[in-house]
Amino acid sequence: MTESGMPNEALTVQLLDWIGDEPRSYVETMEAWRTSCPRLTIWEDALSAGLIERIPGRTLPEAKVRVTAKGRAQLQKPANGELGSLRLRADA
Repeated sequence: MTESGMPNEALTVQLLDWIGDEPRSYVETMEAWRTSCPRLTIWEDALSAGLIERIPGRTLPEAKVRVTAKGRAQLQKPANGELGSLRLRADA
């Protein structure tokens, strides 16, 4: 765990980047990011840290997931050892 308090920071940043600016479907997100490994709790950590949120729908397929303001702020942090420093670059 680093200064920001998030374990698996690189994967957390990948999750935030993957969700992006527009909400993703909850079903699609769970298919892509659910894991049975108890040591990889990327989804759970991001949710409990308030970096992402679930938007309920009338049915499960209508539910969405989006990056919160706190999650967007984490992605914007300068390269100083925190989450933002690990953000993947599309042109890299």
